[in-house]
Amino acid sequence: MWKIDLGYREEFQSTFERLYEKKQKLQASRPLPNIALNKIRESLSIEWTYNSNSIEGNTLSLRETQMILQEGITIKGKSLREHFEAHNHDKAIDYLFSIIKDDYTLRNIDILSLHGLVLRSIEEDFAGRIRNGGVRISGANFVPPNANKVSDYLDELIEFINTNPLQLNDIELATIFHHKLVWIHPFFDGNGRTVRLSMNLLLMRSGFPPAIILKNDRKKYYEALNQANNGNYQKLILLMCQALERSLNIYLNAMPDNENDFQKISDIVNEPGSPYGQEYISLLARTGKIDAYKEGRNWFTTKGAVDDYILNRKRKR
Repeated sequence: MWKIDLGYREEFQSTFERLYEKKQKLQASRPLPNIALNKIRESLSIEWTYNSNSIEGNTLSLRETQMILQEGITIKGKSLREHFEAHNHDKAIDYLFSIIKDDYTLRNIDILSLHGLVLRSIEEDFAGRIRNGGVRISGANFVPPNANKVSDYLDELIEFINTNPLQLNDIELATIFHHKLVWIHPFFDGNGRTVRLSMNLLLMRSGFPPAIILKNDRKKYYEALNQANNGNYQKLILLMCQALERSLNIYLNAMPDNENDFQKISDIVNEPGSPYGQEYISLLARTGKIDAYKEGRNWFTTKGAVDDYILNRKRKR
């Protein structure tokens, strides 16, 4: 179960370094004004709830999710379950923030508590309880382990994360944990949301903001998990890095001394005299080769990020 191919490492080394530099820059700028921090956290929490629920089939829009959580409005034509899913996920995020600290150690009870909040008032009989029967996952290339093994596997995974025998960095550790917890599939329902919440415990304890897997990346996300089942972590690492970079950029862009001018790739390449082709720059963004992040279906980057990449390539030649 814990055999992990680290062949992706060389490809992602420069990306890891860039993300850690951004984290250091963010930590050096603190304390940011509370009002700014609270607004970013509030906005990210709504996005996190919307995207994570949408991946699982919830049909609330981002605006409807915001209206439910901030304005207490009931959305006509949407099911009671969908309203509960929005409220529950928001409460689970609050719980996560309440327990996180620099010396946080992953605990079984925290994963169960997050799951209990996710399924509260929806599946009360199963909320916060490990499954006692078999499950199958539609579209997945594996069958989760027998229910009798789930508790032991979960304990082994937590031990692996807390001892970190392979000396993985925080991003790798969160990614491996994410995949292995999906593979164990400890609950009858609510696994995906619980996994995406609890893996952020590992990122946030080390000073990173939460990584939010976007609804628009749902297909890529499931493909990445299926590849990880076969021992290939490249796509899942890439997706995690992109999600994390997006959150880091949201915080960094809110800094008073921020100098990064992020633009849509289409705007950068359409400027007069631009030497860049959109297809090439988009490929660099999608493969994590440059500092870029996604909003909706659009990729954003800076001219400086593209110039740096091209300059470094010339030097290597």
